[in-house]
Amino acid sequence: MALDQSALLELLGELKLTDVSDRIRHATETLYQELIDAEAAAFIGAAPYERTEARTAVRNGTRPRVLSTTAGDLNLKIPKLRAGSFFPSLLERRRRVDQALFAVVMEAYLHGVSTRKVDDLVKALGADTGISKSEVSRICADLDEEVASFRDRPLDGSYPYVFLDATYCKARVNHRVVSQAV
Repeated sequence: MALDQSALLELLGELKLTDVSDRIRHATETLYQELIDAEAAAFIGAAPYERTEARTAVRNGTRPRVLSTTAGDLNLKIPKLRAGSFFPSLLERRRRVDQALFAVVMEAYLHGVSTRKVDDLVKALGADTGISKSEVSRICADLDEEVASFRDRPLDGSYPYVFLDATYCKARVNHRVVSQAV
């Protein structure tokens, strides 16, 4: 479901009145919401308030979901259904941090940053609510599993290699002293 012309003009007017960081957050929030609504319409088989023969479910309001991104905290509305359930593929269940912030937390962990400092770092990147110490620990536990699987992988097979080593010494060449590899 795409925005119509008047909705786009209204959105553009709102964006002009805000500062740059709010513009980016608002535009990102609108984009995420439109993608969620489009996926819900495809899942249900009808747009909101539309009556069709192909409809498989009926909407029953929305539930709020906060997603922390580098653009800021996004307040999204996930459609609820009267029968069955719907969750957008754009989001991950039980995860309120997007992949960009997830990567920042992992990188900070690898560099030895404390969990308290990671929270400050995430807030500085635009996530107003920050990230809890337990969330940082859970993310890092996932990283530990990936590192362990890499470390314990089988190394079967042959690995041909050439080993070269050199040292540089001062030598006299053509009446000049130069650095020479030995």
